[in-house]
Formats: sequence, structure tokens, C-alpha cells
Amino acid sequence: MTTSNLDISQFDHTPFYCEENVYMLCKKLGMIGMADAEGSDLFAVFISNEKKQVPLWHQKASKRADGIILWDYHVICIQKKKEGSSPPQVWDLDSSLPFPSHLDHYMSDSFRPSFQLFSDYQRFFRIVHAPLFLHSFASDRRHMKNSDGNWISPPPAQDPIVADDGSLYNLDEYIRMNAADAVTQVKDDTISAVFTQKYGVLVRESQLEEFFSLLSG
Repeated sequence: MTTSNLDISQFDHTPFYCEENVYMLCKKLGMIGMADAEGSDLFAVFISNEKKQVPLWHQKASKRADGIILWDYHVICIQKKKEGSSPPQVWDLDSSLPFPSHLDHYMSDSFRPSFQLFSDYQRFFRIVHAPLFLHSFASDRRHMKNSDGNWISPPPAQDPIVADDGSLYNLDEYIRMNAADAVTQVKDDTISAVFTQKYGVLVRESQLEEFFSLLSG
């Protein structure tokens, strides 16, 4: 199967549950041979900031023509294949852009880097290696219930995700982002850390493409 004949409808997608969508996506890409079976060429990338308000364009949930929406956080999957020289690709089930999109195109269209943002809207990126994510992530969906215990948005059909260690909920650890925790430079130890640290590494928007360019092909 190639990306040219991919049908996006074959992938599980529940609006407003991007973290679970990416979890299921990573598994599916390995199952259908579009990624390494263990997901070793995939990365779950959480996008947020201290204020929990990050603008993205070309999002299906938007009610505007340009597709802009202010998310409290968003999650995408980035693939960097080990063989060949193919560029990193972004898989975003919530985007109206091509599925998948090359990372540089996705960034220019979704993040509009020339658009000057106030500091409250600066985006940070937590890069988590997919095998670690698939073993460690957990969500009982408590964040999607209001104070009365009712769903803010209908949940996915599948059971809630339980981590291998039995954890029921740790989404907050993935989306907690402080500027002080971001790496100052993308170096060899930054690359090494993403393959060993449960919650990955935190980088600034200007460092995202650099990070994936330094991954060994």
C-alpha cells in the first residue's frame, strides 16, 4: 500500500480526542505496513503551551474558511522512515491538508510561521517516540467530562486506553508545557533522550524541523 491510495476513512477518528486518534493511528500504520511494525519510525507530537491556547490553520473542526482554530492542545503523528531519504511526513486526521503531508508543507500551512504570534500563543512541541507512547500512554477520558459528569463530546467507541503499567490517566503529563523545560539546542543527547524518556523531549517551533533532520535515516 502506498500513500497515493490511502483512504483516510479507514483510520479511527473521533472529534476532539486527538490523543486517542494518534494512538490508534500509530498502531494502524504498523499493521498495514505503512510504518515499522513496532512503530519505531513514528513519533507522537503534542502541541500546546503554558496557557493551553495554540492556533492551527486548516483544521476540520474550525468554523472559518481558513480553518483556523485555537486548541488547548493538539496531537499529530510524524513519521521519519529509517530507509532512503524521504522527508518526514505528518499524519493529522483533524487537518484538511493532504494525508499525509510533508513536514515542511504542513508547518507552513498549519502554523503560518510568518504570522507573528503574541507570546501567549507560542507553540511548543513534545516529541514522544511511538513505541514508548504506545506502552505508556493512558486516558480514562476524565478531561472530557463536565462538572456534572456528562460528556463534553461523545467518546471513541473503543475502550479507554490503559498503560502497560496499569496507569489509567496521564494525559496531563504529555500536555504540560513550560518554556523553561524546552531544550535550548537540539543536540545528540536530545535525539537520544526521545528514544528513552517516557514523556519525550520538549522543543520550540523553530527546532521541530531541525530535530527530524538530525534523526538518522
